[in-house]
Amino acid sequence: MSKRCQVTGKGPMSGNNVSHANNRTRRRFLPNLQTKRLWIPSEKRFVKVKLSTSALKTLDKIGYDSLRKLDLK
Repeated sequence: MSKRCQVTGKGPMSGNNVSHANNRTRRRFLPNLQTKRLWIPSEKRFVKVKLSTSALKTLDKIGYDSLRKLDLK
C-alpha cells in the first residue's frame, strides 16, 4: 500500500535525523494517513478512502460530493 493521500496527493518527504553530536542520517517523514469509510448521500453508499487528516478537514468544508470527481470506488 502506498503512503499517499487519495485526495491531496501528499506523500512521504525525506529529511535528516540529527544527533546531539550533529551526525546526520536520512529519514522519512510520513503523512498522517487515515483509512475512512465516508457516506456519500447523493449516491447512497459508503466509499472507503485513504486520506490525510488535512484532506479530511477540507472535505468537511467542501462536502463529500466532491469525492465523485476523484472516481473512487
